[in-house]
Amino acid sequence: MTKVEPESGSRLAERVLALQVALDKILQHPAEIETASGERVVPMVLVVDTRGYIEKVALQINECYERACYDACAVLMRRVLETVIIELYEHEGKAQLIKDTSGDFFMLKRLIATVLKDNDVSLSRNVKKALPDLKDLGDLSAHSRRFVAKRHDIDDVQKKFRISLEEFLYLAKLRR
Repeated sequence: MTKVEPESGSRLAERVLALQVALDKILQHPAEIETASGERVVPMVLVVDTRGYIEKVALQINECYERACYDACAVLMRRVLETVIIELYEHEGKAQLIKDTSGDFFMLKRLIATVLKDNDVSLSRNVKKALPDLKDLGDLSAHSRRFVAKRHDIDDVQKKFRISLEEFLYLAKLRR
């Protein structure tokens, strides 16, 4: 067995300084840091300090992706879209527009139809095009007996999802 020599004081000081510099960079400019490998679908910097339940579901989305649970990932992505659309309408004080006669929020299909027709909601062209695709993947993963999502299914919609999520978070004033 080889004996490990302790680091000299100067070598240890150099390593501590390097760690401090890296930590300072992260703390000063978190949005500029590349997405960590465990954040393949949702960059956590996007959802931090929004709502605790949005952060937790975003963590689950990323964990599902990392563990190759792609159907679960797609269903959770669908869930977050429902959530942020509801957050937008609640923020605007217009939640009644997305509720049925029983007072329950619409399902995603009707939420999307409502937000796409709402002239008071200024969605980008990209988000308008992305929402049906994101819904379809989530629906297939949740309801189709024979469909099994693959990694490329998530990869194909990841950018659309991030753009849509970010836009709704800004519109609902959950991000600045």
